[in-house]
Amino acid sequence: MGMTITEKILARHTDLAEVSPGMLVNARVDIALGNDITAPIAIEEFRKAGGTKVFDREKVVLVPDHFAPNKDIASAEQCKVMKNFVREQDITHYYEVGKAGIEHALLPEQGVVLPGDLVIGADSHSCTYGALGAFGIGVGSTDLAAAFLTGEIWLIVPETMKFVLHGKLNKWVSGKDLILYIIGRIGVDGALYRAIEFTGETVRGLGMADRFTMANMVVEAGAKNGIFIPDEITESYVKDRAERDYTFYDSDSDAVYHSVIDIDVSIIEPQVAFPPLPSNTKGISQVGDIRLDQSVIGSCTNGRIEDLRVAADILKGRKVASHMRLIVIPATQEIFKAAVKEGLVDIFLEANAVVSTPTCGPCLGGYMGILADGEVTVSTTNRNFVGRMGHRNSEVYLSNPAIAAASAVLGRIGSPEEL
Repeated sequence: MGMTITEKILARHTDLAEVSPGMLVNARVDIALGNDITAPIAIEEFRKAGGTKVFDREKVVLVPDHFAPNKDIASAEQCKVMKNFVREQDITHYYEVGKAGIEHALLPEQGVVLPGDLVIGADSHSCTYGALGAFGIGVGSTDLAAAFLTGEIWLIVPETMKFVLHGKLNKWVSGKDLILYIIGRIGVDGALYRAIEFTGETVRGLGMADRFTMANMVVEAGAKNGIFIPDEITESYVKDRAERDYTFYDSDSDAVYHSVIDIDVSIIEPQVAFPPLPSNTKGISQVGDIRLDQSVIGSCTNGRIEDLRVAADILKGRKVASHMRLIVIPATQEIFKAAVKEGLVDIFLEANAVVSTPTCGPCLGGYMGILADGEVTVSTTNRNFVGRMGHRNSEVYLSNPAIAAASAVLGRIGSPEEL
């Protein structure tokens, strides 16, 4: 019996020749990732368990990105715990402000996460790494602590749902719209503890930015991981970045899937997810008159240079509506530098936007764009739960960067076609 790409990666990280859905396996990890919210808890549990030395200082990765640069004393203390641990353990992959960025954009950019890897991160959007053909999952801080100690994790092998995407993308439709459409179709628990494998002619034509976006949001459908079959586009992205060797895996022709779902992307228009769930999606033509106070372009979902280019193209020569705030957050320092070099930052500033240093910031209600009672935002982030970006009575609508940029000019949710 053949195996899916997810099953192959898991098998190669155990002592088993093959695995199948439902099996409990003890797998070796290539990367164990923590951030300024989750790592301090893991460090505490590591010490409680008697830990004195991490299993491999090259494979533990720590990134201060959620409340960094430190927004207050409490966040400063969190970051200090991480930095002290890094010094104590002589950890190689630590990214201080100035070198850092949002973890799930930073690690692929720096060649730390690679195809074929098994990555665990104490952050739910660690599934992003599936865009590279890696197995990436989010775990709790105690699981991360155990990995710090042993370099291993227990996992139940997930079933795989295969999404076959075909057809030509409509104008302004991106990976964000494809994944929002899928989440809207199957629901927030439609892929619960399953792998989502993306394939088909449309997928093979997607650039890495769109693939990262789609893998990033599979968790919003309850998935354990999302994954793409690595190809020449993957190779082009990783070959000059990789710190070490990597392996491309594929799914066998006789692999068994939980389900196979065929989607004609030509029927998909830009999507908007209404509060309070990412599954509450509508096409842009069905949105209606949603007045806004704020627009956010950034995050681990849509803060890459490709996203900023789309936004800048729409904003060039235009101004943000007088009652609006537009906050642009490049996902990493390298992306920020590229945006400066390409003149994108000048375009944002001329449009009266604010450009922030890389941070998760407003995505989780951290800072750099907190909403007041009754305020409404459109955002390229990944979640729109009640109170996600501020006051419980605020509202978050999710969209792609093109819609977020056009909406900032219109003062309401709308399309670039309306400008």
